[in-house]
Amino acid sequence: MAEQNGTTARLKTRYRDEVVPALKDEFGYDNDMEVPRLEKVVINKGVGDAPENQKLLDDAVDELRKITGQHPSITRAKKSVASFDIRKGDAVGAKVTLRDTRMYEFFDRLVTLALPRQRDFQGVPDRSFDGRGNYTLGLPEQIIFPEIDVDRTDRIHGMDVAFVTTAETDEESYELLKALGMPFVRREEGEDEAAAEEERERAEREAALQAAREETDLFEEEEEDEPESPEASGEGEEAEGEEAEGEEEDAAQAEA
Repeated sequence: MAEQNGTTARLKTRYRDEVVPALKDEFGYDNDMEVPRLEKVVINKGVGDAPENQKLLDDAVDELRKITGQHPSITRAKKSVASFDIRKGDAVGAKVTLRDTRMYEFFDRLVTLALPRQRDFQGVPDRSFDGRGNYTLGLPEQIIFPEIDVDRTDRIHGMDVAFVTTAETDEESYELLKALGMPFVRREEGEDEAAAEEERERAEREAALQAAREETDLFEEEEEDEPESPEASGEGEEAEGEEAEGEEEDAAQAEA
């Protein structure tokens, strides 16, 4: 189980002493109560084979409990999906909603211990805001958390982590989460245009290459159509032979 120790108090203190004053200066809030805060963190783990394999669901519940220090609730299908053989009410995963102390403790462990354990980790994307100040982060593996014993893990599962804030805009939420330690990777101004221009150039090159291929194929087909077929050539030779024989017969009759 995740321990509740000084990390929680440290993050709360950081929010009060550093984050609140910084956001007030940046956005011009009149008082501390207007400053956005982290309201809750929801960790959701889907288990597609749960209806057929109870052990997978039990493992998911146990892992979430170890990671968060709180017992998860079971998520169930809201409607039947015939293509996946899922009926309404089937257990399909587990989730945990963290608030206050456990929320800050999880956030701290996520950004300082778990995320850096990902292979080739360069930061988290800044494009997953919902337009209302909430941010969702997808984690590909549960084994990035120190609480999970890799040797005892039967299957690798990802999970989604939703950070719900009181911010009214994505920009305010971004600055809040960044100040709390979220390692965002953000594109600088102009990079979006440069990336779009590069994509357009790539598409143009591919289109030109495809057009060249089509012209080459057409040219080869036309060249193949030019020679006469063997049957046509044979008929021509046969016709010439008959004409020659006819001329010889006419000459013989004239001599006679």
